[in-house]
Amino acid sequence: MSQKLISEIETFIAETGLSEHRVGILLAGNGRLVGRLRKGSRVWPETECKIRNALRAERVKRSELPQRSSP
Repeated sequence: MSQKLISEIETFIAETGLSEHRVGILLAGNGRLVGRLRKGSRVWPETECKIRNALRAERVKRSELPQRSSP
């Protein structure tokens, strides 16, 4: 398992405030993804590439959203 990949996912979780379950669904369609990665489960190179591409796409999408104003 790529420690760098889990670090990137954890950074994304911290940036967005989303739950690890939701992030797993967004990135790979698997709500157990983050927990399994933390436990050391193997990631196929194709899946790692899919996850990284999804991270980039989500960041772009979120950067284009209008900013919420605080109450």
